[in-house]
Amino acid sequence: MTDLLLRARAAVLHDLTVAGAADAAAVSVLEDAVAQRRWWLEQWADGAPYIAGLVAQDVQDTLFDARGRWPVCAQCDLDEPAHSLHIEPDIGGPDPHWVCSETGLVVAALGRLAPPG
Repeated sequence: MTDLLLRARAAVLHDLTVAGAADAAAVSVLEDAVAQRRWWLEQWADGAPYIAGLVAQDVQDTLFDARGRWPVCAQCDLDEPAHSLHIEPDIGGPDPHWVCSETGLVVAALGRLAPPG
């Protein structure tokens, strides 16, 4: 279980970092999400395939409330208003990936976002 949570943490931290959002507050949000999902996983071990995506969604939701969209889509025309990516499938897994909220196109697997530009 610990390895699963560490891999989820690493994937989300990578995506925070490449988006330039991995400051102390965001990393703290990530740590809280991992801790909460540890308890959730202890209650429902069959939920293991969903953990990484759920951690990403938890971080995304908390950061949205605190500072706005993360991650912002860098794949679409820059003239469009800023819009976010979201994790699919909606329940977090298996194989969570970031999808453009405007076009529905898959941008990257969780933990594989590329730096903007």
